[in-house]
Amino acid sequence: MTPAEIQERVLAWASAEPRQEWLLAARRQHFAREGEPHEEDKSFEARMNRLLDHYLFEFRPNQVDTTLELFLKLGADALTTDDRAQVRELGRGVRGLFEVRRVRTGEIRVRDTFALTEHSVVERRMAVGLEKGDLIEARLLPHEGRLHFSSAFLFHPREVRRRILREVKRQTKAAAKDGGPPDVAGFLARMSRMALRQERYRNVRVESIYDFDAPDPALTPRPGSGA
Repeated sequence: MTPAEIQERVLAWASAEPRQEWLLAARRQHFAREGEPHEEDKSFEARMNRLLDHYLFEFRPNQVDTTLELFLKLGADALTTDDRAQVRELGRGVRGLFEVRRVRTGEIRVRDTFALTEHSVVERRMAVGLEKGDLIEARLLPHEGRLHFSSAFLFHPREVRRRILREVKRQTKAAAKDGGPPDVAGFLARMSRMALRQERYRNVRVESIYDFDAPDPALTPRPGSGA
């Protein structure tokens, strides 16, 4: 199975009627942190894919196991041993903010801005328009010895690239001083809310939205959307 086919298989089980409450709870949790998209938002599809990634790989319906881990325990009887191993491998993926280091046909080289580790990722869909130095939030999924992007991407404006990298460095240093790891998930959630505001309020300078020294206001509906 391909990574996409594995995700479809798990989602078919995880979104079935007996587990609808899990999905609804994951949706509430995710959008409370990341900002809830509207259908007219340009990033709507990508953000719904991010919700599904969150549901499979991060949300824990029983407070212990992720949805994917529960699938392996409760819904994978029909899978072969090899298929189960592939599902388990997918669960070891990494979500982060990545800087594009190199773009080649069929492959993108990225660096994790927090861990400072570099990865080569198999990719044939999103290379068009990507340039060295671009910042993308993505999830890297291991499969048969290679890394693949999930379908949940989030792009941040090139105009504030240096500002974002400075904030990553500041948070990393502050966490090290306190003796713990940086709150990557919290940072990515705030970045998601910033990106959504930037998308909705084009008349506001992007530097004013990506201002890490300013309070983090709650998202408001798109003006005139009636939401």
